[in-house]
Amino acid sequence: MCMSLTLELTTEQVIDLIQQMPLEEKLTVLKTLAKEARAMNRVGELFGDGKIFLPQVVKSARVMKKSVAHLISDIEKEQAEADVQSRGKIVIATVKGDVNDLGKNIVGVVLRCNNYEVIDLGVMVSADEILEAARKENADMIGLSGLISPSLDEMKYVAEEMEREGFRIPLLIGGATTTEVHTAIQIEPVYNGPTIYVRDASQSVGVVSNLMSDERQEAFMTQTREEYANIRERRTKNRKRVNLLPFSVAQERKFTPGLQNYQPPEPSMIGIKVFDDYPLSELVDYIDWSPFFTIWGLRGKYPNILENPQVGEEARKLLKDAEALLRIIIEEKRFQARAVLGLFPANGVGEDTEIYADAARTEPIATLHHLRQQTEQPFNRPNFSLGDFIAPKATALPDYIGAFAVTTGHGVPEFCAEFEREQDDYNRIMAQALADMLAEAFEEKMHETLSGYAVDEALDNDALIAKRYPGIRPLPGYPACPDHNQKRTLFDLLKVTENTGITLTENLATFPAASVSGWYYAHPESRYFSIARIGEDQVADYAERTGMDIETARRWLKPLLT
Repeated sequence: MCMSLTLELTTEQVIDLIQQMPLEEKLTVLKTLAKEARAMNRVGELFGDGKIFLPQVVKSARVMKKSVAHLISDIEKEQAEADVQSRGKIVIATVKGDVNDLGKNIVGVVLRCNNYEVIDLGVMVSADEILEAARKENADMIGLSGLISPSLDEMKYVAEEMEREGFRIPLLIGGATTTEVHTAIQIEPVYNGPTIYVRDASQSVGVVSNLMSDERQEAFMTQTREEYANIRERRTKNRKRVNLLPFSVAQERKFTPGLQNYQPPEPSMIGIKVFDDYPLSELVDYIDWSPFFTIWGLRGKYPNILENPQVGEEARKLLKDAEALLRIIIEEKRFQARAVLGLFPANGVGEDTEIYADAARTEPIATLHHLRQQTEQPFNRPNFSLGDFIAPKATALPDYIGAFAVTTGHGVPEFCAEFEREQDDYNRIMAQALADMLAEAFEEKMHETLSGYAVDEALDNDALIAKRYPGIRPLPGYPACPDHNQKRTLFDLLKVTENTGITLTENLATFPAASVSGWYYAHPESRYFSIARIGEDQVADYAERTGMDIETARRWLKPLLT
């Protein structure tokens, strides 16, 4: 048995071969596999060089792990383990308050393929737990992951605790919310050990290999520290060039949508509508497969990617596997889809949006607090705030706002745990990715369900996926509304936890992970925009409007202040 065989045979074929062997032959094969485990390093190198694809790496790991597991059941475990030498030990975790671990799981599989021992602590792991595990395991390095922006502060806190406790092992930073710039500016300066941003799984092997090498580590870290110092220097120069307006001036430059000939669409319903155990089969046609291929490291737009000369063959295999697992998920009802939608009368007051229970609009039942772009915009563009897209209260125009929360995450942890017990990382990662795709599809389906919100909407699925529809659907925590605290308002307004089972963590991540929540704005001139930086004067205004003390407001808005 050799590495090329593990790439060509299915797991079941390899195990069938093993089960037919006498004990002494199994021992011989195990010793061979021990050598192959070291040879799997080559798989990681090929992946890092772009010569093979992530699905092939994960499939190879699945065959290897299952083969060894079946052999060890017949042979003394100590004897088996003696033949496999780890290249190093790495503790990885999704930080406290964050629940997303798909990318972390992929990195873990790739590192294990390269014969690194990976201690995966899971999600929502505190700094104390991470450092305790690193000490207990005598780890060679720590890897942190996170999806939501509050996780950036949590990662910095872990780095500060590592410094306080005298750690000097490398610290790896990764996840959707992280960047090389943030790592260089916020994290590396607080920890004197090696601190490195890792963009994705394809980078992880090279980074870890350099850090574990006595010959290469010093030169690698010298270069990295110089690059990070240059990033900090450029950032300082760039921020001096950015013209941060006084908040009062930014308010004067607000966007004023045309209201003279605009009549806000009256929704087909007012109030809340709950969807419990929504049929997964009705979501399949709404799946946007392009992000799915990106998760697996295959770049390209679906369906064109299927005919791509470089990755098309692997993309077709991956899609076939995904569709097969999706059929099982649907037929066996392994995931549960739940949603709650709401449509409410609303009007704007400055940067705030008042939400009312009914057409009388007497007292607000909730208030959304928005931020405004505060840097000078090019070409005399306005300084946008989401509050600009709802008719001001002073106009007496009866406007409306929509809200939603959807999940396809119930049942996902249990389903993935079955694959984990079977040492099947390929289908475990596949299941997580499909759950995320279904959640996005559910979001699109619910938009169609609320098409009565904008009466002239008649959207096909391609238009929904491309977001070619009137209005916008911003999500709390994203660039137009970066403060995750606005999720609290949404959850209270829709009774999200009661109606869907979705909860918020202490750092305001949604659980289950395959969940999406946000707002519907119907005005045809509304648009997506990014709030990159704000001043202390806007922080003070925001703190007063939200009822936060100034330090709490600064903490939640910190990414916009640095």
